[in-house]
Parts: sequence; structure tokens; C-alpha cells
Amino acid sequence: MQDTQLYAQILGISSPWHVDTVDLNFLAHRVTVTINFTEGFEFTCPVCQKVSPRYDKRQRRWRHLDTCQFETIIEADVPRVTCTEHGTHQVAVSWAQKGSRFTLMFESLVIRWLHEATIAAVAEQMGLDWDTVHGIQRRAVERGLARRESLSPKDIMIDETSAKKGHNYLTVVSEGPRVLYVSENRDMESIDGFWVNLTDEALEGIRSVSVDLWKAFSSSTLAHVPDAENKLCLDRFHVAGYFGKALDRVRKSEHRRLMADGIDSLKGTKYSWLRTSANIDNRTRKSFLEITRSSLKTARAWAMKETAHLLWDYVYMGVAEREWKRLLSWMKRSRLAPMIQLSDSLKKHLWMILNAVRLKVSSGCAEGNNSRIQKIKKMACGFRNTENFKYAVYFHLGKLDMMPRILPT
Repeated sequence: MQDTQLYAQILGISSPWHVDTVDLNFLAHRVTVTINFTEGFEFTCPVCQKVSPRYDKRQRRWRHLDTCQFETIIEADVPRVTCTEHGTHQVAVSWAQKGSRFTLMFESLVIRWLHEATIAAVAEQMGLDWDTVHGIQRRAVERGLARRESLSPKDIMIDETSAKKGHNYLTVVSEGPRVLYVSENRDMESIDGFWVNLTDEALEGIRSVSVDLWKAFSSSTLAHVPDAENKLCLDRFHVAGYFGKALDRVRKSEHRRLMADGIDSLKGTKYSWLRTSANIDNRTRKSFLEITRSSLKTARAWAMKETAHLLWDYVYMGVAEREWKRLLSWMKRSRLAPMIQLSDSLKKHLWMILNAVRLKVSSGCAEGNNSRIQKIKKMACGFRNTENFKYAVYFHLGKLDMMPRILPT
């Protein structure tokens, strides 16, 4: 088999294209494959597929997969056609995407590497610069978003995650482990952009929307989602986080007071208080459980946290509402400032808690996504450009169909 036939088969080239020459340059450590087209062939407009007269041709170069460690370059004079409706356009080629300097096979390899390593590492491995590799990642995401079917989510989770130091956030909408939407900031406009892209039928079909206490998320949901009053949920994951923070504030305050009197009974116990007893083996925590039965303020706050953990599995909503109100009343009368503040906040949003109890939803997957997003940021040593960060989130967590496909000639 001749080398021209070999590369024609490797590249999937067919009429009107053919491989003219294959040039091996040992000094430059490079293989150059020249592709040409059959003169007189009638090309079509890439927009409307109507046969159009040729306007001119321009030389284009693409990097292909290496041949036996030799850098491989594809060269071709690509025609431009003049369409009576759409003007002058360059015709599409089967081996590369418009605007790319790389073949589809090369981009596929880079995309597979990017799932395993950082942009910087892939750039070094492939002999490319950072911007070039990011461009391949960006095109992959855009390709995946364009192929994605219309969204019809059922149980949505909305949360924010840190984008940079300071008050810089990304708003992330997900369903299970799949990220559906990423937007800069965390105001109403950030989440409005998600709702407006859903059809009326999709909005009607939403079963639940889990959020935290950030008002912008709930306000936007109420403005766009039908019957949102029965779908908005303040789930157990967020509520547990609020109880943990309030309990830790009580512990810190009491620990400072006890240490001033030379008592160190709370020293080194932070994470013992934050663990949920129902989820661990308490036989290894006998000394800690003795402290929980003491008269410490922290022990009382801990008892409230543990009680809250037991209130999520009720089936009868009347009983659930009664028990939650009983807990909030206990917190209000506790004379523990952090628990009183939390009681006031949760009382205003009790209807959202009861929705979560009724619908049995949780935003645990959203919080898991936040951890993975922060890992992406850490591996990249941060993102100066928030838009690049968004593309990285879609790339790793969007579950998109991003691989290039060989186009028909």
C-alpha cells in the first residue's frame, strides 16, 4: 500500500478529496500530508447545502496525530464558495472542525487527556501552549451543549460555589451528579438565565427545587416555576450545615470561658460534636458521650442538632410540622444566641423544610459537585478568567457528548 493511500484511509478521506503527497522531513522531525480536491467538483454552501460556484481557495494547515513520534501536519487548499443567499463561505472538510487548527482525531486525543489531567499538563505532554489546549476544551464544551437535548429536569439543586478569593461565586444548577447550568455571580439574574431556557412544559414538570437560604435563588424560582410554593425545598443537607455552624459557635464561646477558668473539657472535641451519632459507631466515643450528658451549653446545642436529624423521615405531614415546631420552640427558649438566631431563620422557612420532608429530596449531590468543582479549581491553581472556569465545570461535570465526529465529504 502506498503512503498516500495509507493516509487517505487513516484520515477517512474520500471523493472529491485525495492525498497528493506525503513528505517526510527527518531534520524537522515532521511528516507533511498534502490533500487536494478534484478540479471541476461542484461544492455546496456549508449553510444551506446548495451547490454554489467556487470563489477562490486558501491554504489551510492542521496538526494531526503523530506518526511514529513524527509531528504530522495536514495541508490543503480549501475552496470558498459564493452562495446567492448566504454569501462567501469556506467549504467544510471532513477531517477538521471549522476554525480549528487541529484534525478531529487530534482533538479527540486531547479531550481524552483532559479528562485525566490539567490543561497545563496536557499542554506540556502534547507540545502545545495553554491557550491552544483551552481552545480545544472550549470547542468540546460548545459541541456538547449544542448536541444536548432539551432539558426536562425533575429534581433540581441550586447552589453557589467559590470562583475566586473574596466574594466571587458561580451559581451551579444540577440534577444528581450532572451539572445543567453554570453562571457567574449568585444574584437573581444568575439563575434567571436557566429558567428562561426551559420550555413551559419542562417548567411545569419540575418536581422539586432544593436551595439554601440565599434569597435570590428562592425568589427567582418563585418568579419562574409554576406552583413553586410546593416545590421549593430547604433540604436536610443544608439544614444540617446550619445546625453544625450554630453548634460550633456555642462550643467556641463556651470553650473560651472554660479555658479562662482553667478547664479544658472541650479541648479537641470540635469534630466529635459535628458528627451525627446516628451515622457512626458510638462505642468508640464513650468519653465524648459522657460530656453530652453534662450540663454544658454545648451539650444542649448538640441535643438540638441530633433531634433535628431525626425529623426528616416522617410520612404524616401534620406530625412532621408539629415536631419541627416543637424543636424550634425549644431552640428559641434555650438562651443560646446562635440557636435562637437559627430558630428564627428556620421558622420563616419552615414551609420549605416541610416540602423537603414531603418530597424526600436532598442536595447532597449538589454539595458533592461543589467539592469536585473546587478540586477542578485547585488542580488548575485557580482561574483568572471566570468564563474559563465555567467551561471546565461543564467539561468535567456536564456529562456532555463532546467527542468530534468525522463529517461526510
